[in-house]
Amino acid sequence: MLKTAFAAAAALLVTVPAIAQETARVVTTTFESPSLAGNLEGNSTAREVVVVTPPGYDENTDQHYPVVYFLHGYWAPVAAQQAGFRLDEAVQAASEAGNDFIMVMPDGFSKLRGGFYSSGPTVGDYESMVADDLVNWVDANYRTLADPASRGLAGHSMGGYGTARLAMHRPGIFSSIYMMSACCLDPMVMTAEDAARIEAMTEEEAAAAGFGELASLSTLATWSPDPTADNVFHVYTGLREDGTLDPLVNQRLAANSPVVLVPQYLPALNGLEAFAMDIGDQDFLLAGNAAFRAELDRFGVDYDFELYEGDHGNRIRERIRTEVLPFFAEHLDAE
Repeated sequence: MLKTAFAAAAALLVTVPAIAQETARVVTTTFESPSLAGNLEGNSTAREVVVVTPPGYDENTDQHYPVVYFLHGYWAPVAAQQAGFRLDEAVQAASEAGNDFIMVMPDGFSKLRGGFYSSGPTVGDYESMVADDLVNWVDANYRTLADPASRGLAGHSMGGYGTARLAMHRPGIFSSIYMMSACCLDPMVMTAEDAARIEAMTEEEAAAAGFGELASLSTLATWSPDPTADNVFHVYTGLREDGTLDPLVNQRLAANSPVVLVPQYLPALNGLEAFAMDIGDQDFLLAGNAAFRAELDRFGVDYDFELYEGDHGNRIRERIRTEVLPFFAEHLDAE
Protein backbone atom coordinates (compact mmCIF):
# COMPACT_ATOMS: atom_id res chain seq x y z
CA MET A 1 0.00 0.00 0.00
CA LEU A 2 2.83 2.38 0.95
CA LYS A 3 4.76 1.56 -2.23
CA THR A 4 1.66 2.24 -4.34
CA ALA A 5 1.07 5.62 -2.70
CA PHE A 6 4.75 6.59 -3.15
CA ALA A 7 4.67 5.63 -6.83
CA ALA A 8 1.53 7.67 -7.40
CA ALA A 9 3.05 10.70 -5.73
CA ALA A 10 6.25 10.36 -7.78
CA ALA A 11 4.23 10.15 -10.99
CA LEU A 12 2.33 13.29 -10.02
CA LEU A 13 5.59 15.19 -9.46
CA VAL A 14 6.79 14.22 -12.93
CA THR A 15 3.61 15.38 -14.67
CA VAL A 16 3.02 18.68 -12.81
CA PRO A 17 4.44 21.57 -14.94
CA ALA A 18 6.91 24.07 -13.54
CA ILE A 19 5.43 27.03 -11.70
CA ALA A 20 4.61 29.63 -14.32
CA GLN A 21 6.90 32.61 -14.70
CA GLU A 22 4.19 35.12 -15.46
CA THR A 23 6.32 38.24 -15.86
CA ALA A 24 9.83 39.16 -16.96
CA ARG A 25 12.28 38.34 -14.19
CA VAL A 26 15.51 40.13 -13.27
CA VAL A 27 18.40 38.16 -11.81
CA THR A 28 21.65 39.86 -10.80
CA THR A 29 24.48 37.38 -10.54
CA THR A 30 28.19 37.13 -11.40
CA PHE A 31 30.29 35.50 -14.09
CA GLU A 32 34.02 35.02 -14.33
CA SER A 33 35.96 36.98 -16.97
CA PRO A 34 39.47 35.58 -17.48
CA SER A 35 40.05 38.31 -20.08
CA LEU A 36 40.32 40.92 -17.31
CA ALA A 37 43.01 39.05 -15.37
CA GLY A 38 46.17 40.99 -14.54
CA ASN A 39 44.90 44.51 -15.23
CA LEU A 40 46.85 47.23 -13.41
CA GLU A 41 43.80 48.96 -11.92
CA GLY A 42 42.81 45.79 -10.09
CA ASN A 43 39.39 45.56 -11.75
CA SER A 44 37.82 42.28 -10.69
CA THR A 45 37.45 39.29 -13.00
CA ALA A 46 34.22 38.45 -11.14
CA ARG A 47 31.68 40.64 -12.95
CA GLU A 48 28.15 41.42 -11.96
CA VAL A 49 25.60 40.84 -14.70
CA VAL A 50 21.89 41.59 -14.96
CA VAL A 51 19.96 38.88 -16.80
CA VAL A 52 16.28 39.32 -17.67
CA THR A 53 14.28 36.28 -18.78
CA PRO A 54 10.88 36.63 -20.45
CA PRO A 55 7.52 35.43 -19.15
CA GLY A 56 7.21 31.67 -19.60
CA TYR A 57 10.93 30.99 -19.46
CA ASP A 58 10.70 28.60 -16.49
CA GLU A 59 7.94 26.34 -17.75
CA ASN A 60 8.73 26.34 -21.48
CA THR A 61 11.84 24.22 -21.02
CA ASP A 62 12.12 23.25 -24.68
CA GLN A 63 12.15 26.83 -25.91
CA HIS A 64 15.35 28.72 -26.75
CA TYR A 65 15.51 32.50 -27.05
CA PRO A 66 17.34 35.24 -28.94
CA VAL A 67 19.52 37.42 -26.72
CA VAL A 68 19.95 41.18 -26.67
CA TYR A 69 23.13 42.33 -24.91
CA PHE A 70 22.98 45.88 -23.55
CA LEU A 71 26.10 47.88 -22.64
CA HIS A 72 25.56 50.60 -20.05
CA GLY A 73 27.15 54.02 -19.90
CA TYR A 74 29.93 55.66 -17.92
CA TRP A 75 29.98 56.61 -14.22
CA ALA A 76 27.33 54.43 -12.52
CA PRO A 77 27.68 50.70 -11.73
CA VAL A 78 25.40 48.12 -13.30
CA ALA A 79 22.84 48.01 -10.46
CA ALA A 80 22.24 51.75 -10.74
CA GLN A 81 22.02 51.46 -14.51
CA GLN A 82 19.31 48.79 -14.22
CA ALA A 83 17.41 50.95 -11.73
CA GLY A 84 17.30 53.66 -14.40
CA PHE A 85 16.82 51.54 -17.52
CA ARG A 86 14.41 48.89 -16.15
CA LEU A 87 15.27 46.32 -18.81
CA ASP A 88 12.55 44.06 -17.40
CA GLU A 89 9.91 46.54 -18.55
CA ALA A 90 11.25 46.31 -22.09
CA VAL A 91 11.38 42.50 -22.04
CA GLN A 92 7.84 42.37 -20.63
CA ALA A 93 6.49 44.74 -23.30
CA ALA A 94 8.23 42.78 -26.05
CA SER A 95 6.71 39.54 -24.77
CA GLU A 96 3.24 41.08 -24.70
CA ALA A 97 3.79 42.05 -28.35
CA GLY A 98 4.67 38.42 -29.16
CA ASN A 99 8.47 38.71 -29.11
CA ASP A 100 10.38 36.93 -26.35
CA PHE A 101 14.00 37.83 -25.57
CA ILE A 102 16.61 37.22 -22.95
CA MET A 103 18.28 40.54 -22.16
CA VAL A 104 21.75 40.79 -20.60
CA MET A 105 23.62 43.79 -19.19
CA PRO A 106 27.18 43.20 -17.90
CA ASP A 107 29.10 45.37 -15.46
CA GLY A 108 31.31 47.73 -17.48
CA PHE A 109 32.48 49.62 -14.37
CA SER A 110 36.17 50.10 -13.55
CA LYS A 111 38.27 51.76 -10.86
CA LEU A 112 37.83 55.00 -12.82
CA ARG A 113 34.14 54.30 -13.49
CA GLY A 114 34.28 52.77 -16.95
CA GLY A 115 36.43 50.53 -19.12
CA PHE A 116 34.83 51.77 -22.38
CA TYR A 117 34.47 48.15 -23.55
CA SER A 118 38.05 48.45 -24.80
CA SER A 119 41.29 46.59 -24.24
CA GLY A 120 44.55 47.57 -22.56
CA PRO A 121 46.91 46.63 -19.73
CA THR A 122 45.72 49.35 -17.36
CA VAL A 123 41.95 48.71 -17.36
CA GLY A 124 41.98 45.18 -18.77
CA ASP A 125 40.34 43.58 -21.79
CA TYR A 126 36.71 44.66 -21.47
CA GLU A 127 36.21 44.00 -25.19
CA SER A 128 36.89 40.28 -24.80
CA MET A 129 35.01 40.27 -21.50
CA VAL A 130 31.84 40.97 -23.50
CA ALA A 131 32.54 39.26 -26.82
CA ASP A 132 34.05 36.06 -25.42
CA ASP A 133 33.57 35.52 -21.68
CA LEU A 134 30.06 36.92 -21.34
CA VAL A 135 28.59 35.44 -24.51
CA ASN A 136 30.03 32.01 -23.73
CA TRP A 137 28.73 32.17 -20.14
CA VAL A 138 25.23 33.19 -21.21
CA ASP A 139 25.05 30.45 -23.86
CA ALA A 140 26.23 27.88 -21.29
CA ASN A 141 23.80 28.91 -18.55
CA TYR A 142 20.62 30.00 -20.34
CA ARG A 143 18.48 28.53 -23.10
CA THR A 144 19.72 30.78 -25.87
CA LEU A 145 19.68 30.50 -29.62
CA ALA A 146 23.47 30.36 -29.66
CA ASP A 147 23.98 31.82 -33.12
CA PRO A 148 25.00 35.31 -34.29
CA ALA A 149 21.72 35.61 -36.20
CA SER A 150 19.92 35.51 -32.84
CA ARG A 151 22.30 37.86 -30.97
CA GLY A 152 21.90 41.63 -30.85
CA LEU A 153 24.10 44.28 -29.24
CA ALA A 154 22.96 47.69 -28.02
CA GLY A 155 24.26 50.32 -25.65
CA HIS A 156 23.90 53.84 -24.31
CA SER A 157 26.60 56.53 -24.21
CA MET A 158 29.84 54.67 -23.30
CA GLY A 159 27.85 51.55 -24.19
CA GLY A 160 26.94 53.05 -27.57
CA TYR A 161 30.65 53.50 -28.20
CA GLY A 162 31.24 49.91 -27.08
CA THR A 163 28.54 48.72 -29.47
CA ALA A 164 30.29 50.35 -32.43
CA ARG A 165 33.69 49.12 -31.29
CA LEU A 166 32.65 45.49 -30.85
CA ALA A 167 30.74 45.49 -34.13
CA MET A 168 33.92 46.56 -35.92
CA HIS A 169 36.55 44.65 -33.92
CA ARG A 170 34.62 41.44 -33.27
CA PRO A 171 32.47 40.67 -36.35
CA GLY A 172 30.45 37.48 -36.49
CA ILE A 173 29.32 37.51 -32.85
CA PHE A 174 26.38 39.94 -33.03
CA SER A 175 24.32 40.22 -36.19
CA SER A 176 22.50 43.50 -35.46
CA ILE A 177 23.40 46.58 -33.42
CA TYR A 178 21.65 49.65 -31.96
CA MET A 179 23.68 52.62 -30.70
CA MET A 180 21.96 55.03 -28.31
CA SER A 181 23.46 58.51 -27.75
CA ALA A 182 26.95 57.11 -28.29
CA CYS A 183 29.93 58.90 -26.79
CA CYS A 184 33.53 59.06 -27.92
CA LEU A 185 32.89 58.63 -31.65
CA ASP A 186 35.10 61.46 -32.88
CA PRO A 187 38.77 61.73 -31.82
CA MET A 188 39.33 63.00 -28.31
CA VAL A 189 42.04 65.66 -27.92
CA MET A 190 44.45 65.94 -24.99
CA THR A 191 46.11 69.31 -24.39
CA ALA A 192 49.28 70.01 -22.44
CA GLU A 193 47.11 71.67 -19.79
CA ASP A 194 44.94 68.53 -19.53
CA ALA A 195 48.04 66.37 -19.26
CA ALA A 196 49.55 68.55 -16.52
CA ARG A 197 46.33 68.39 -14.50
CA ILE A 198 46.25 64.58 -14.75
CA GLU A 199 49.95 64.31 -13.87
CA ALA A 200 49.29 66.29 -10.68
CA MET A 201 46.13 64.41 -9.69
CA THR A 202 46.21 62.13 -6.67
CA GLU A 203 44.13 58.98 -6.14
CA GLU A 204 42.13 60.87 -3.50
CA GLU A 205 41.38 63.66 -5.93
CA ALA A 206 40.36 61.17 -8.61
CA ALA A 207 38.00 59.46 -6.17
CA ALA A 208 36.33 62.82 -5.45
CA ALA A 209 36.36 64.08 -9.05
CA GLY A 210 33.20 64.92 -10.94
CA PHE A 211 32.06 63.37 -14.22
CA GLY A 212 33.89 65.75 -16.55
CA GLU A 213 37.10 65.78 -14.54
CA LEU A 214 37.32 62.00 -14.32
CA ALA A 215 36.22 61.10 -17.85
CA SER A 216 39.41 62.39 -19.47
CA LEU A 217 41.54 60.39 -17.03
CA SER A 218 39.43 57.27 -17.51
CA THR A 219 39.68 57.39 -21.29
CA LEU A 220 43.42 58.02 -21.04
CA ALA A 221 43.81 54.94 -18.84
CA THR A 222 41.88 52.96 -21.44
CA TRP A 223 43.43 54.21 -24.69
CA SER A 224 46.83 55.58 -23.63
CA PRO A 225 48.03 53.09 -21.00
CA ASP A 226 51.59 52.87 -19.77
CA PRO A 227 52.54 50.09 -17.31
CA THR A 228 55.88 51.84 -16.65
CA ALA A 229 54.47 55.33 -16.10
CA ASP A 230 55.65 57.32 -13.11
CA ASN A 231 52.09 58.04 -11.96
CA VAL A 232 49.54 56.13 -9.90
CA PHE A 233 47.11 55.72 -12.82
CA HIS A 234 49.42 53.85 -15.24
CA VAL A 235 48.68 56.29 -18.08
CA TYR A 236 50.80 57.98 -20.70
CA THR A 237 49.86 61.66 -20.63
CA GLY A 238 52.38 62.71 -23.28
CA LEU A 239 53.57 65.62 -21.14
CA ARG A 240 57.22 66.44 -21.78
CA GLU A 241 59.65 68.13 -19.42
CA ASP A 242 59.48 71.37 -21.43
CA GLY A 243 55.69 71.50 -21.00
CA THR A 244 54.83 70.46 -24.55
CA LEU A 245 52.80 67.41 -25.49
CA ASP A 246 54.05 64.33 -27.31
CA PRO A 247 51.72 63.96 -30.35
CA LEU A 248 51.70 60.20 -29.77
CA VAL A 249 49.12 60.56 -26.98
CA ASN A 250 46.55 62.12 -29.32
CA GLN A 251 47.41 59.62 -32.02
CA ARG A 252 46.57 56.84 -29.55
CA LEU A 253 43.26 58.49 -28.71
CA ALA A 254 42.42 58.90 -32.39
CA ALA A 255 43.27 55.26 -33.04
CA ASN A 256 40.30 54.32 -30.84
CA SER A 257 37.83 56.68 -32.53
CA PRO A 258 35.07 55.04 -34.60
CA VAL A 259 35.08 58.08 -36.92
CA VAL A 260 38.70 57.26 -37.75
CA LEU A 261 38.14 53.51 -37.90
CA VAL A 262 35.16 53.35 -40.30
CA PRO A 263 37.09 52.74 -43.55
CA GLN A 264 39.23 50.03 -41.94
CA TYR A 265 36.19 48.04 -40.84
CA LEU A 266 33.81 48.33 -43.79
CA PRO A 267 33.44 44.53 -44.21
CA ALA A 268 32.34 44.20 -40.58
CA LEU A 269 29.89 47.11 -40.77
CA ASN A 270 28.48 46.06 -44.13
CA GLY A 271 28.16 42.50 -42.88
CA LEU A 272 25.62 43.45 -40.20
CA GLU A 273 22.05 42.28 -40.65
CA ALA A 274 20.84 45.62 -39.29
CA PHE A 275 22.42 48.77 -37.85
CA ALA A 276 20.56 51.59 -36.08
CA MET A 277 21.55 54.62 -34.06
CA ASP A 278 19.69 57.48 -32.40
CA ILE A 279 20.28 60.58 -30.31
CA GLY A 280 18.25 63.33 -28.68
CA ASP A 281 18.12 66.75 -30.31
CA GLN A 282 19.46 68.37 -27.11
CA ASP A 283 22.24 65.85 -26.48
CA PHE A 284 25.73 67.26 -25.89
CA LEU A 285 27.13 64.48 -28.12
CA LEU A 286 25.36 65.59 -31.31
CA ALA A 287 28.54 66.74 -33.08
CA GLY A 288 30.38 63.44 -32.62
CA ASN A 289 27.37 61.46 -33.78
CA ALA A 290 27.03 63.70 -36.85
CA ALA A 291 30.72 63.18 -37.69
CA PHE A 292 30.33 59.41 -37.40
CA ARG A 293 27.25 59.41 -39.61
CA ALA A 294 29.08 61.52 -42.19
CA GLU A 295 31.77 58.85 -42.45
CA LEU A 296 29.20 56.05 -42.66
CA ASP A 297 27.53 57.97 -45.48
CA ARG A 298 30.84 58.67 -47.22
CA PHE A 299 31.60 54.95 -47.40
CA GLY A 300 28.07 53.80 -48.19
CA VAL A 301 27.31 51.96 -44.95
CA ASP A 302 23.61 51.19 -44.59
CA TYR A 303 22.09 52.20 -41.23
CA ASP A 304 18.92 53.67 -39.73
CA PHE A 305 19.01 56.91 -37.76
CA GLU A 306 16.54 58.87 -35.65
CA LEU A 307 16.91 62.30 -34.10
CA TYR A 308 14.27 62.54 -31.38
CA GLU A 309 13.19 65.17 -28.88
CA GLY A 310 15.28 64.67 -25.77
CA ASP A 311 18.65 65.05 -24.08
CA HIS A 312 21.36 62.55 -23.22
CA GLY A 313 19.42 60.42 -20.78
CA ASN A 314 15.85 61.54 -20.20
CA ARG A 315 14.18 59.09 -22.62
CA ILE A 316 16.49 56.08 -22.66
CA ARG A 317 14.32 53.85 -20.46
CA GLU A 318 11.31 54.55 -22.67
CA ARG A 319 13.17 54.05 -25.93
CA ILE A 320 14.69 50.71 -24.93
CA ARG A 321 11.09 49.53 -24.65
CA THR A 322 9.57 51.32 -27.65
CA GLU A 323 12.45 51.36 -30.14
CA VAL A 324 15.34 49.08 -29.26
CA LEU A 325 13.59 45.77 -28.61
CA PRO A 326 11.11 46.26 -31.49
CA PHE A 327 14.16 46.79 -33.75
CA PHE A 328 15.66 43.47 -32.61
CA ALA A 329 12.27 41.74 -32.92
CA GLU A 330 12.39 42.66 -36.59
CA HIS A 331 15.96 41.59 -37.22
CA LEU A 332 16.96 38.71 -34.91
CA ASP A 333 16.08 35.10 -35.71
CA ALA A 334 13.72 33.74 -33.05
CA GLU A 335 13.91 30.05 -33.91
